Amino acid sequence: MADEKVMLGHGSGGTMMKRIIDEVFMRAYGNDALATGDDAAVLPSPSADSQLAFSTDSFVVTPHFFPGGDIGRLAVCGTVNDVATSGAAPIALSCGMILEEGFPLDDLRRICESMASAAAEAGVRIVTGDTKVVNRGHGDGVFINTSGVGVIRAGVHLGGAQCRPGDKVLISGTLGDHGITIMSQREGLGFTANVESDAAPLNHLIADVLEAAPNVRCFRDPTRGGLASTLNELAAQAQVDITVEETAIPVQPAVMGACEMLGYDVLQVANEGKMVCVVAPDQAEAALQTMRANKYGADAAIIGEVDATPSDRTPRVMLRTAFGSTRILDMLVGEQLPRIC
Repeated sequence: MADEKVMLGHGSGGTMMKRIIDEVFMRAYGNDALATGDDAAVLPSPSADSQLAFSTDSFVVTPHFFPGGDIGRLAVCGTVNDVATSGAAPIALSCGMILEEGFPLDDLRRICESMASAAAEAGVRIVTGDTKVVNRGHGDGVFINTSGVGVIRAGVHLGGAQCRPGDKVLISGTLGDHGITIMSQREGLGFTANVESDAAPLNHLIADVLEAAPNVRCFRDPTRGGLASTLNELAAQAQVDITVEETAIPVQPAVMGACEMLGYDVLQVANEGKMVCVVAPDQAEAALQTMRANKYGADAAIIGEVDATPSDRTPRVMLRTAFGSTRILDMLVGEQLPRIC
């Protein structure tokens, strides 16, 4: 790594984050479970007919409260969704709180109540935790780490490396809602239409899709770095190309307008309640209709297809634009929206 110090871009979900993972973390303690690159590690279970899924995430969002959610709801939903991407049924979470001296206890109570509500919706329990307090001025009010475990039933084997040419790519709803909500609150921007975070637990949606379409290859939540970074990660894992149709990607008009005003690519803006699904072509329609039957998947759409990568180049993601042209859809480079989760 040419970088001498940690920069904000190293946490963006894009190319800088991939570099610090590969060249620092993986080099120091990489192993087979970590090397898969999926959102949750799949581990052996004492039971012969199941496996365990394990994931962890940290949340440092500012502001702590915003339309559609708060840092507590994010902390539960983010880890539940990461565990569920493996096809697991999440069962339990841990919660680590890093509090800054002087943080209002009423705000902490509100955050904890929000976490309890989100956990109840997801059907999981918060079963262990830790609390640390740092000196005033040495934190940002509250940081939260959550880890989660889940059980993967026999016969379920999901992962980005399983994407195959011909597979269809689905998204469970509109893009960019969370990132634009956070930016609007942080910068005091006002929109004529209400924009809210999409933070939501998607484990029940995933379970329903797996029931209706057993040949799902993988799920992935397009958080930091947005859809663009997620698709590039999948293409690299499976060594395939992916082509998506710009006109098929659902985006709220207010979110698109905000992105155009601020100069953001909506495909690189963060989401906290959306799921990318890659599924065998003969089961794509069943997966789509199942998503749409869930309240968190009402705007689901089939947005693209997996293609074979020519032998003379590396995998890439292509966007077919509304004008009929085609361009490369790159991962986020550097930092776009700091502290969106």
